[in-house]
Amino acid sequence: MRAEDIPLFRRVAAFVFLMTADFFYGWAWNTVDVLRPFIRDDLSITLTQSGSLYSAQSAGALVGAVVLGQLGDRMGRRNMLFVIMLGYGCSLLAGVAVETYAQVLLQRFSLGVFMGGVFPIVVGIYVGLFAQGIRGRLAALYNGTFNGSAVMLGIALSSVAADNWRLLLWAGALPPVVLAGLAFVMLPNDRNLLPFGSTEVTVRSSRYRLPVAELFEPAYRRRTILLALMIGLNFFGSQAFLGWVTTYLRDVRHLADGTIGTLVAWQFTASIAGGFFWGWYADRYGRRRNAIGFVLGSMAIIGYLTLPDASSLLVFAGAAFGFMIASSVIWGPWIAELYPPHLRSTAASIFNWGRLISFFAPLITGAIAETFGLTIAMMLAAIAFTCAAGVWCILPETLVRSKEAVKP
Repeated sequence: MRAEDIPLFRRVAAFVFLMTADFFYGWAWNTVDVLRPFIRDDLSITLTQSGSLYSAQSAGALVGAVVLGQLGDRMGRRNMLFVIMLGYGCSLLAGVAVETYAQVLLQRFSLGVFMGGVFPIVVGIYVGLFAQGIRGRLAALYNGTFNGSAVMLGIALSSVAADNWRLLLWAGALPPVVLAGLAFVMLPNDRNLLPFGSTEVTVRSSRYRLPVAELFEPAYRRRTILLALMIGLNFFGSQAFLGWVTTYLRDVRHLADGTIGTLVAWQFTASIAGGFFWGWYADRYGRRRNAIGFVLGSMAIIGYLTLPDASSLLVFAGAAFGFMIASSVIWGPWIAELYPPHLRSTAASIFNWGRLISFFAPLITGAIAETFGLTIAMMLAAIAFTCAAGVWCILPETLVRSKEAVKP
């Protein structure tokens, strides 16, 4: 069956299900940052140790992206999404029972393995269901659910007592476990589906036992390495800033927990709005032009860390950061477009390869924070995002404009 032959309402329903899976994925992923100060206090661990929880989760995500992305291309993306939703739901729930630093490290690694497969699998599914000219806006909707989950987590945080933070793990863990089976109802069988715009001639299987090896063929090697570097710098910057923002607001700015939750909610709300803008912008002007968002986001970080102690100013700076950094919303479709259809999930897994660089971010920034203060450590984020923008600008453009498409 061709994707074009599936009724639009069925493809939209499939995408809504993917957004639902992503909402709870985002909730689960962001608990490592949003709940960091509460986990640190409850388990009596240091700043560096609390930062290493992100490292453990990222290490698991790297493993999961490589393994589950390839399994999705080989065994079916719908099948793997079912496994992944069960896996990350149960792994998040295991966080309720952890009592030691070693246990929480293991729990976060296990959670990361399953969450690492979400992005490559989901991108591989929806890129195959819709035309290129709307993929940026679809990515914005998809990104909005991730950021929307962070907004809801921030709101929930502001209304839950500090000693009841484990309730937020229950709230994020049970729904994906219950909903996982709907994958077989809501999603078409991608193993018998020709992606949108493809033909039987253009769709083939990888000639490698491990499809990831094909990403390093001479035709793709340079872009694969540059993509991994760009995404790694992005994750380093995100962890250097977002990973410590709740700790910074509480320990440096000395704000109340309710105010912190409100600031986090506004920041991610702006990211949702930014995602829609940058998704439209990428569909209209091309994938590479979104790099300007990272430059402007770096400027917002500097403002956030140097502005006077006023909640209104922090809301503005945080919202500006969230809006600008959302320019990366196009990365999922763009990465998939840079490679042939049979490699889409494997290629999209590059998104999590970048975590290899960010793996060291909490350890580096935690050590710097303990020596020079959190403000200096978080300034590294502005440098990382600016460097990522530079790499972004030298990668290929994939958008085919409609006027060019009709030329002989």
